[in-house]
Amino acid sequence: MVDHSPDRLPVVVIGAGPVGLAAAAHLAERSVPFVVLEAGDTPAASVRAWSHIQLFSPWEFNTDPAARRLLAAAGWEEPEASALPTGGDLVKQYLQPLAELPALAPHIRYGAEVTAISRLGVDRLRTADRERTPFVVRLSDGGELLADAVIDASGTWRRPNHVGANGLPAHGEEEAAAWINHGLPDVFGSDRAHHAGRHTVVVGAGHSAANTLLALAELADAEEGTTITWAIRGADPAASFGGGTDDELPARGALGSGLKMLVDTGRVTLAANFRTHTVRRLGDDPARDRVELVSRGADGSERTITADRIVAATGFRPDLGITSELRLELDPIMSAPRALAPLIDPNQHSCGTVTPHGYRELSHPEPGYFTVGMKSYGRAPTFLMLTGYEQVRSIAAALAGDMEAAQSVELQLPETGVCSVTAGGEALALRLGLSQEQHEQLLHATAKHLGTSSSAAEAVLAAATELGIDHTAALQLAAYAAEQFDAPGATGC
Repeated sequence: MVDHSPDRLPVVVIGAGPVGLAAAAHLAERSVPFVVLEAGDTPAASVRAWSHIQLFSPWEFNTDPAARRLLAAAGWEEPEASALPTGGDLVKQYLQPLAELPALAPHIRYGAEVTAISRLGVDRLRTADRERTPFVVRLSDGGELLADAVIDASGTWRRPNHVGANGLPAHGEEEAAAWINHGLPDVFGSDRAHHAGRHTVVVGAGHSAANTLLALAELADAEEGTTITWAIRGADPAASFGGGTDDELPARGALGSGLKMLVDTGRVTLAANFRTHTVRRLGDDPARDRVELVSRGADGSERTITADRIVAATGFRPDLGITSELRLELDPIMSAPRALAPLIDPNQHSCGTVTPHGYRELSHPEPGYFTVGMKSYGRAPTFLMLTGYEQVRSIAAALAGDMEAAQSVELQLPETGVCSVTAGGEALALRLGLSQEQHEQLLHATAKHLGTSSSAAEAVLAAATELGIDHTAALQLAAYAAEQFDAPGATGC
């Protein structure tokens, strides 16, 4: 697929995030020339933006085999496989060292934002000799690179979805931008002042929303007057609670269980069937004035929520503008490669039930162009990094001419199913800042109180009082512990 002559053009990899750097590692191992173009000033610039967030998948699911081999050869000490890294850990302990390796570092260009991709001297209409015509990759500074192939791992972080329930910006959303956080705000760090002692509305129903809601609940204990509303389009938030104690990623199950507790105990006010139509500023100063969200029903009826701050945890979408001159075959619903779309449909799949896939499913009618990583999933939120690593392994093999390896796509992903409840509790305890010893003490004390308590949650709270453990942490653990102690209805006190 790629010319193997010494003066061949490189493969251009767009993005120096986890999947882009993994692509570089696989290309380096196969001696395929490459250049990595990163819009930011550092590797994994987008990951750094959510460095405070703890991943719900452990280290073993967050590192790439080729990257590990290159790092190990340089004396890298691999993190404990079962430990749960934060975004910051991922950068410091894995991605930064990977980007600094001699095999990769000379081939990474920072501050190189890609604005368009086409073919040399021809547009999308031209067919003759298209496969043998080099790609042209244009940068924001006007520079251009020629490439034999393009692996687009640019992600979706810089393209958040709108607050509007229909996928369009809500009326007034742009004017109210100063009141809106996208993604995962650092409520205990740089964004604390926006939320402490104030009313925040979290819009969205995915893992980002759950993380933010749990963090805000902890902030509410420390800062009087902090209140939280959770606005979702659906009638039932059950899907956001995940697999609970039956989740093969214990931290993911713990996340959902903690969120369920917040709703059941009233610590978070749920606004179901809330479809944002309009956002109204109630003043001109985001530090002092409030904002109003308006939901409009099919019959014209309106509901409103007035708040100090909006967190738009509504997901992200790919930037398709840079590929307007390429021949792409995208699913009309998810904006993912057509062959991949049925395998990742969020109506049918979680991130762990996605069928392993590689260069075949990621190919387009444009030979040599591949979208990988989060961007390959289009609008679907079911991506795991391990999936992206297998994508680029297969593509690198194909670009090197090793079609047997490219077609042999194998990957075992964690899905909702039987797992260790104890591990899930430990994962949640870790997220809440409790040591393993404190967690074990809490379990023992809870067992002692079960005989005199009406629910597992009540027993956990009694144990927490006895041990001097924060009640918010105990309440979140109670939601997870309820099933462990055979009290499935005990989700609060």
